Parts: sequence; C-alpha cells; structure tokens
Amino acid sequence: MQDNPNEKTQQYCRCCSSDSTSDICCPAVPAAGARLTFADRLGAWKVRWGIGRMRYRVEPGLYAVGNPDSRSPVLVTANYKLSFDTVRSQLGGRTAWILVLDTNGVNVWCAAGKGTFGTGELVARIDAVRLSQMVSHRTLVLPQLGASGVSAHEVKRLSGFRVVYGPVHACDIPAFFDAGMKATPEMRRVRFTLYDRAVLIPIELVLSFKYVAGAALAFLLLSGLSSEGFSVDRAVTDGVYVVMVIFAASLGGTVVTPLLLPWIPGRAFSLKGLWVGLVLAGLISIGFSGFGKGYLTTAAWFMIVPAIASFLAMNYTGATTFTSLSGVKKEVSRALPIQGTAAALGVVVWIAGRFL
Repeated sequence: MQDNPNEKTQQYCRCCSSDSTSDICCPAVPAAGARLTFADRLGAWKVRWGIGRMRYRVEPGLYAVGNPDSRSPVLVTANYKLSFDTVRSQLGGRTAWILVLDTNGVNVWCAAGKGTFGTGELVARIDAVRLSQMVSHRTLVLPQLGASGVSAHEVKRLSGFRVVYGPVHACDIPAFFDAGMKATPEMRRVRFTLYDRAVLIPIELVLSFKYVAGAALAFLLLSGLSSEGFSVDRAVTDGVYVVMVIFAASLGGTVVTPLLLPWIPGRAFSLKGLWVGLVLAGLISIGFSGFGKGYLTTAAWFMIVPAIASFLAMNYTGATTFTSLSGVKKEVSRALPIQGTAAALGVVVWIAGRFL
C-alpha cells in the first residue's frame, strides 16, 4: 500500500516566481495538509495491528505544508507514513517544508540504527529536490532520535546545510519553533509513558500470535497422552486448560510486562518477564489446582510459563528507546539459552506428569 498524502501540487522556487507553473528550474512540490483524514487515522490503526505494516510509506522527497516560501523551516523525517503524518499533523496553522528521506518505510529511530536515516541519504535527498534553490537559509531540523545515524559536520561539508536537532516528540515542534529553534531540557527527554507502551502492544500480539498458537496446538494434542494411551476426550478436556495457560503466559510477556514495566524489578526485559511469569505460574497453580494432576505438572508450569513470558518480554526491547543494539545482543545471548532450557525441561516434566 503506497499511501500518498498529497492534496495538490504546486511549485515554489526562488529562481522563478513564487508561484511557478514551469518545472524548468524546480520540480513540482506536493502539498501535504496538516489535518489528518479518516483514511490516515484508519491506516494508522491498521498498521498498529500489523496490517500492511511493511508497505505503509510515502514517496521520498520534498513536501509543502501550508504555503511555505524561501524562509520557511525545513523539517526532516522518514518515509514511514506514520512518522510523516505525526510530523505534519503538528504543523496546523504553520508553513514549513518537510524533507522525507527514503528509509524503506522504517521509522526514524530504527532507520537511524540501520543506517537508512543517515548522512548519505540526507545529502543525496537535499541534492535530488534542489533544496538550495527552494530556501534561502541553510538549516535543517532533524528529529533527535535520528542523531545516531547522521554526522552533522559531514552534512554541512557535503551540502552546505547546518543540522539542528529538534525535540524528541513531534508534539513539541510548535513550541520548539516559537522558542527560536531552541529545545528545552524537557524536549530532549525521551519519555516512555504508559500510553507509549500500550500503543505498541497490538503489534507485539500480532507478531507473537503464530508462535503462541503453534505452541498451544502442540500442547492441545499432547494433552491426550497418558499411561492409558491417547484419548481425544482427554485432549479436549485437559487441552482447554493447557491452551488457556499458554495464552496467559504469552499475555504476561506481551501485555502485562510492558504495562507494568517501570514497576517490575530488574533492568533486563527478560528478567522483568520472568517475574511476571513466576507470578502467573503461581496464580495458575492455585486457580487450576484441580487440574494440576500432581507436583510434576505444577513444576512444569513453573518452568514453561516464566520461559514464555520472559522470551516475549525480551522481544519488546525492539520497541523502546531505552535499549541499545549491543545491550540487546548481550541480553539475548544470556537469556535465550536459559529460556530454551527451562521450556524444554518443563515440557519433558509436563509429559512425564501425564504418565506418572
């Protein structure tokens, strides 16, 4: 899905008249409205649930919000449409240029880490849209979370444009402009509020569902095993509870851990998920005491449930700015073997409990 936010096209060029109809000196500049439409909001909702997520992008290039002239500020963002819409929606009543880089439809923070929101692409895009002909100043406002991918002095050397880092959150852009492009300490602060965490939960649920569903199906079939052989009735009756346990463990990692993140002990996400999983295993052993069928089954859940919750909570590291690539790699290398061993041992103990 290639979304196009354009409402109209118009040309703005210093080397021509301010409202030119010729593209001899400058290419046409699409105009993007600051007000989001129902289609924009529906698209954002769909992408939160993983629908068309990898194709949710706009064409790279220069866009006009309002009726900008040669003195209007230039904001830089990624061609992930959710990022682009977030920026333009904060410019109501203002005029500005938005320079959109080709990040393969990835948001600014992730693209900066991957190198697509980087110095090379920025310099190339400045040249491609003939930005030096469009504006009289030589200042670009980049999102702070894109700083890791951009070398400001190299941009200055190669293009002549000076890089100014704007606020972390797009909602602070108006105040940033009103202050003469000066960011307050609060604007520089990376916040990861309850809303910020909650809005990321749907995509985590979608990404984990096929793995959780596969595990639940496997446990459903294994529930039919016992010392008397395989029984379909037993698979159905016991399997219902087992499936509930597996999905409860997955919700512990994808929902409970993100929501309670600041209050769960430990720094590592895998450890936070472990604590949630242990609590869930305790509640399950109490709530399903009649279903437990002995100490082996209870012991198995105390290994399987925390392993699942810990693993899925660890996946959440890719959704927060409070992690680094090196830190994530280090955590994964340490936690994954433990999670895998606990889950495998738990399955063996659980199957043994079906026979003993």
